[in-house]
This record gives sequence, structure tokens and C-alpha cells, in this order.
Amino acid sequence: MSKNPRVQAKIKTELGDNKHQRLSIEQLDSLDYLNCVLEEVLRFAPPASFAVRNVITNDRLPASGAQLYKGDELMVNIYNLTRDKRYWKIDPDLFYPERFQGEDKDHHPYALIPFGGGHRQCIGQDLARFELKAIAAGLMQHVTFGDGGPEVNAGGHSQKFTICPNNVGVTITFD
Repeated sequence: MSKNPRVQAKIKTELGDNKHQRLSIEQLDSLDYLNCVLEEVLRFAPPASFAVRNVITNDRLPASGAQLYKGDELMVNIYNLTRDKRYWKIDPDLFYPERFQGEDKDHHPYALIPFGGGHRQCIGQDLARFELKAIAAGLMQHVTFGDGGPEVNAGGHSQKFTICPNNVGVTITFD
């Protein structure tokens, strides 16, 4: 968010008069734009870069016809799904939270699976999302993040089990 002052300003506007008070669960639930921002953060930098699944029955991939056998392991590249132009109407390389209010609101259900999908998705995802929202709202009530500049914020990431930024630098201004 440090590279997107417009996004921070919209979050602060949504927080409104609740600038320096503890938010209730109901107030947190009502922060629709912050929900969009957090979905975009999870799309832009998912917590896990891939998921491994076991094939439970012999089958073929519909697009390529590749044969899959029971017991094979498949690796689903979550990061690539979030950047696949076939599943996103708005350029997937842009950080644009409004996509979840408009054109990309009804994206393919498996184009964004930061906590996995189906019956094997993370059982802690609701708690993780709530904590992320509470922390983000609390921070945005008190600080503004700024871009640390090209020298320290060169970008890039390492893709292992999790996606880790290589170079990140931010400034923090207390409101």
C-alpha cells in the first residue's frame, strides 16, 4: 500500500470519524473498501506460492489431454493464477482494489485461492482474514505509509513455499 497513496486515502475516508478509537467487530465488518484492498493484497502477494494435491482417480486434463494417474501429485501455482489474464478483466499486474467492486468482482472462483480451495482450504482463513483486517484498519487509523524510494524499494520477490519480497522500504508518518 505504500506505493498507493490513493488507496490509503480511500481507506482513511472509509474509516471516517473512527480515526482514533478501537473498532467493534460490526464496524470492521462494514469496511467494504478495506475488504477489497485486502483481497487485492492477497491476490498480489498470496501467502503461499503453490499448493500440492494428489490425484484420486485416473483422468485427463481437458485443455492439453495430458494423462493423470491416481496417486500423481499436482502442483498448483497460486501466484500464476492471480496473474493469468484469462481470469481477470482488469490488468492483473496492476494493484487495483476496485476490481473487487466492479468488473472482476465475479472472477473465476479458483483464480484467487490464497488459502487453497475446495474442501482442503485452510481452516484458519477466516481468522487470518479477520486479523489482517483488524491490524490494517488499526494501522491506517494512526499512520500513513510512503514509498521508500527506488534505492531501497527495488521490488522483486523470491518464490519458495511463501512469496517473500526481496527489497522493501517504506516510510511511516504518524497522523
